[in-house]
Amino acid sequence: MEAILQPWPWYVSGLLITAVMAILLFLGRNFGMSANLRTMCSVFGAGKSCDFFSFDWKAQRWNLLVVLGSVIGGFLAAHYLSADNSPDINSDVVTQLNSLGFASAGETYLPIELFGNAVFSSPKGLLLLLLAGGILVGFGSRYAGGCTSGHAISGLTNLQLPSLIAIIGFFVGGLIMVHLLFPLLF
Repeated sequence: MEAILQPWPWYVSGLLITAVMAILLFLGRNFGMSANLRTMCSVFGAGKSCDFFSFDWKAQRWNLLVVLGSVIGGFLAAHYLSADNSPDINSDVVTQLNSLGFASAGETYLPIELFGNAVFSSPKGLLLLLLAGGILVGFGSRYAGGCTSGHAISGLTNLQLPSLIAIIGFFVGGLIMVHLLFPLLF
């Protein structure tokens, strides 16, 4: 049990992702999480009012199971298979985050200042977290033709140039957010 509770080496995850991708390629499937939003909208009848959602969603049922498995797996890992819930972050990064007002840096995976219940009592928190974040992530993943997991894992596995361009854009956008926008917001 101790081996399961410890962080696994990168190469174990890499081999598992490789095995899953080999199976998906063999079955002619493409992996991606953001496509499931379209599938869920179609399941609930959005295809009646918008052509974008009018497609055979039953062919994507397998991908909905991937989402369900991810949610269940994440819950089990967080609540039953994690010995220590504090991430191992560089002390310089913790100091920087503390100076920006994130006292929980290095203690939890999600900063309480952004993801705790107090964020719902602040108009700024609601605006940033729910509205701006949701619109940017939702619009961005649709505009880019998929989310980071879909492009990085499935798209690069299929040697798709648009996925490589999207991944470069994701990294550049992340760097801009962390180094330029994040200090202005907090």
